Amino acid sequence: MLPRTLYRLLSPAGNKGQLSIFIFHRVLLDADPLLPFEPSAEQFTWMARYFARTYNVLPLGEAVCRLQAGTLPAAAATITFDDGYADNFQVAWPILQRYALPATFFIATAFLNGGRMWNDDIIETVRVLPPGEFDLGALGLGTHNLSDTLSRIRCYQAVLGKLKYFEHSQRTDIARQIALRAGLPAASNLMMTRMELQTLMASGAEIGAHTHTHPILERLPDTLAYAEIEQGKCELESILGSRVHVFAYPNGAPKRDWSDRHATMVKQIGFEAAVTTEPRFAHVASAKIFQLPRFTPWDRSPLRFAARNLMELWRGRHASQGYPV
Repeated sequence: MLPRTLYRLLSPAGNKGQLSIFIFHRVLLDADPLLPFEPSAEQFTWMARYFARTYNVLPLGEAVCRLQAGTLPAAAATITFDDGYADNFQVAWPILQRYALPATFFIATAFLNGGRMWNDDIIETVRVLPPGEFDLGALGLGTHNLSDTLSRIRCYQAVLGKLKYFEHSQRTDIARQIALRAGLPAASNLMMTRMELQTLMASGAEIGAHTHTHPILERLPDTLAYAEIEQGKCELESILGSRVHVFAYPNGAPKRDWSDRHATMVKQIGFEAAVTTEPRFAHVASAKIFQLPRFTPWDRSPLRFAARNLMELWRGRHASQGYPV
């Protein structure tokens, strides 16, 4: 009971509250050595149990309304997932339902029904390549020696870091070219189908938009950025037969990946709130509902997970009161 009491002291109910918004991308059925940053079902189960015992977890739409009204419950939190991976529906959602936890899923619509995102083209290529030299020098992406799991992780992290800020269509084309060269088929089962997405919503999940093709908005002309945001919303609403109220910026770092003009677009297109990847907590007194921060729970042991969340809440509480942290 001690953590629960501390959380409520650091994040009280009402107009002094703060909202913890957690980001996930995937929850793997089994641990994958090549993806050490993604929790397995076993790890996510204790995370979900901890969320249920410690926080008052709300869907994002409800949390934003209560944030604005100053009526957040103590230790308020929201669980979010980005991109639309199939394991969100197949693995994560049953675990969340077991603990009666709501969640919000942000979907990039271009990859439904057999698509694969550009970053997964690279990761899955590195997975299947035989040991030896992986030469991407002609593409400006370096030469890498693949010998073990760690070298493969370092390789794809280096390639993703460089390729991420290429021009959007060029980034996609190069990643697909690399994947095809390695023999990967164009289609995959990594992302949700439309039917899975419909079932997810019908079973109580909140669905949000994440653009159509997941570009870095700051790297697009404004007309294309607006079209990406609008198309993602329109396609989701057509698939689901209901309005979509919330949005997540791809990549999500303020000024680098999106800026104030994109927040204005999001509002104009008809969203009611938007989330970023700025690692803070949202405070009732200072919340900007189209620039809400989110926090990624990286830790993979229960004790470190609890300690980090308590520390971040303490920092957020003191920062909101103007104290140095």
